[in-house]
Amino acid sequence: MDNQNKLSPHLVLGLCAIGFGILLTLDNLNLIHTGSIWRFWPVILIVIGIVQVLWAGGTTGLVSGVLVAGIGTLWLLDNLDYLRFSLWDYWPLLLVFIGGTLVWHALGRERKLPAASGDTANGFALMSGVVRTCNSQSFRGGEFTAIMGGCEIDLRQASTQDGDPVIQVLAFWGGIEIKVPEDWSIRSSVIPLLGGFEDKTRPPMDGSAKTLYIRGFAVMGGVEVHN
Repeated sequence: MDNQNKLSPHLVLGLCAIGFGILLTLDNLNLIHTGSIWRFWPVILIVIGIVQVLWAGGTTGLVSGVLVAGIGTLWLLDNLDYLRFSLWDYWPLLLVFIGGTLVWHALGRERKLPAASGDTANGFALMSGVVRTCNSQSFRGGEFTAIMGGCEIDLRQASTQDGDPVIQVLAFWGGIEIKVPEDWSIRSSVIPLLGGFEDKTRPPMDGSAKTLYIRGFAVMGGVEVHN
């Protein structure tokens, strides 16, 4: 068994839960006093973040691990009175992040196809819902953004010929659902920030399966893929 399988964020979180459970039990039995220990609870976040960085197999795990460890460090320093840190003070940075991501998508990313191409699928939902269906046999990707809304993309009748398609996603307080054909496999580099990405697809039986790449962010929202 390799180091990644031996040391994972789930293992660390489980061990931390066991440790804190034992400490609380001993405190309830008046065998120890844990009052001052609670100041150090952000160490859990720091350890999980470090393990996530070491365990990461790509950019997604690396970024999320650094973010978790960074927040844990700031919280610990605040508890120890080395600096003042309140997560609520920094929530407007989410607006900066979402705006920067939208601008980057619009201006900074090279587009191989015009948005109106029948071989692409695009959608933008702001406090609303968007449903798209693409049956192109030469599907080449697209871009979907859901802000306090939802996007649903049905690609079950689509196929691809040249290269692997890429779908850029951004779910901010919203959800994006992608339906793919049975013979497609999924490669994700979606970065979850207080959100999640879930791949519910069944692995293709054919070894020559096509690959769909999904990239982007899930900020207090979710992205789900299934077939």
